[in-house]
Amino acid sequence: MNIIKTAIPGVFVIEPKIFTDSRGYFFESFSQRQFMENVCDTVFVQDNESRSSYGVVRGLHFQKMPYSQSKLVRVIQGKVLDVAVDIRSGSPTFGQHVAVELTGENHRQLFIPRGFAHGFSVLSETAVFSYKCDNYYAPESEGAIAWNDPDLGIDWRVPAADVIVSAKDAGHARLKDCGKLFDYYENLY
Repeated sequence: MNIIKTAIPGVFVIEPKIFTDSRGYFFESFSQRQFMENVCDTVFVQDNESRSSYGVVRGLHFQKMPYSQSKLVRVIQGKVLDVAVDIRSGSPTFGQHVAVELTGENHRQLFIPRGFAHGFSVLSETAVFSYKCDNYYAPESEGAIAWNDPDLGIDWRVPAADVIVSAKDAGHARLKDCGKLFDYYENLY
């Protein structure tokens, strides 16, 4: 696996080594040992999958402490723009984001640590999105910020007229109006 640092420390792009021949392809999508040696010491406890149509924007979601989650995300089919936003108060990269195109063809994955909001937009006709979490889903701990917060400057690569969001995601506050969500100096693991 090729582990690529991004502009925000702690957020990584992971590229698997793909073996192809006349039968198709094979790759190791996850190795706990390699992940712990090269990314961070965490154990994933839950896998989730969603299917969405072109123009869907899901996010920007997170879980509050003590149920915060790190995520390892990938696309099985289709193409998305995946986004991680640093929402840790005191962080030198607070309010900044990393955006990575994940596809069923490039097999890239994005690791999003705790203290980040996460979302994605679907750039293909449909997309099957899969992700691992290192903490269980806790509905009472759900949090989100506005996917279209102008201060974040995210280009979702979908024309505004084509964006589809849930009623729930349409009503979230901007980051500057959310108060302190996570502390950069707090050990989130």
